[in-house]
Amino acid sequence: MNDFNQLLLNAQQTYQKHFQPTTCFERAIFYSWDCSIKDCGFCYMSAHTKKETTPTATRSTASILAEVILCKKLGWDIGFLSGGINALTHTQLKELLHKIFAVYGQKIWLNIGPIPLEKLKEYTPHIKGIVGSIETINPELHKKVCPSKPKEPYEKMFEHTTALGLKNAMSFIVGMGETLDDFELLKQFVQKYSINKIHVYGLIPHKGTMFENTPPPTAEYQAEWIARIRCEFPTINIQCGIWEDRTERIELLLKAGANTISKFQAIKKFNSPEAQQIEQQAAAARRTFKGTLTKMQEINADEEVSQLQFDDELKQQIKQKLTTYLTTMSRNTVACEQ
Repeated sequence: MNDFNQLLLNAQQTYQKHFQPTTCFERAIFYSWDCSIKDCGFCYMSAHTKKETTPTATRSTASILAEVILCKKLGWDIGFLSGGINALTHTQLKELLHKIFAVYGQKIWLNIGPIPLEKLKEYTPHIKGIVGSIETINPELHKKVCPSKPKEPYEKMFEHTTALGLKNAMSFIVGMGETLDDFELLKQFVQKYSINKIHVYGLIPHKGTMFENTPPPTAEYQAEWIARIRCEFPTINIQCGIWEDRTERIELLLKAGANTISKFQAIKKFNSPEAQQIEQQAAAARRTFKGTLTKMQEINADEEVSQLQFDDELKQQIKQKLTTYLTTMSRNTVACEQ
């Protein structure tokens, strides 16, 4: 048995010792597609100038809450609420968190950049923890990839969240130029800031970014990072980020010790061949898939919205958005069955 296969076996056994043989899809809910920074080298927004924006950059509250209803009904966990840095004011974000909690009934993770202590205190009634967009742990690579997003403010935030009793999570993108030699730096960071959850994404070479012509990381490379994390931190929650062209690697990533799956366009691609493959890959890894990406559920928009304690105008808007999403998903289901 070679070193990689031995590592994979160790990671799989470690996972089985500490977790049930299940997995699910985690939906990252975005409230905007714009950002005041726009220079993170991996992000599609870095292909645009800071002055460029669109009227639809910030989503409506109704569309977000309709998506939350879908997550609840289809068994998708909410990976986190996110959006471009400074896309919402503090008051707007606090109101949105309140409404999401009212619909979802649970606290969620928040991923919006560094947050000062006083604002964190006001978010705590509705959040379970904070995700820090660390992206890469190599200090020189970080300066290159995230020139306007230094780690220090996130580190300070993690100290505040720990003091407030919140959980800490981080995002980590492989394939940008780091090497496995950087694992020791990641290990030290996780230990120092009591990271409870880590999102391990593979680079997506977006057109117009500095990584446009960079090959995405192999499945084995992403799996090795996950396996090393699992063996070093047996009880940490690991989310493997994939894309629609990488669903075939899910079995390997789950065997490497990932808990859940993300980075998939679940509404647009509902019951698509890729969605079906996600569930098949989970089964191949001997995981029970909680929720569904392929089977339409009985969701009555009128019933779901009528019980919400919002004003009539917002409820009507939520119903319209939810109906639109359900129509898209039903159309996908019919198309894939023909």
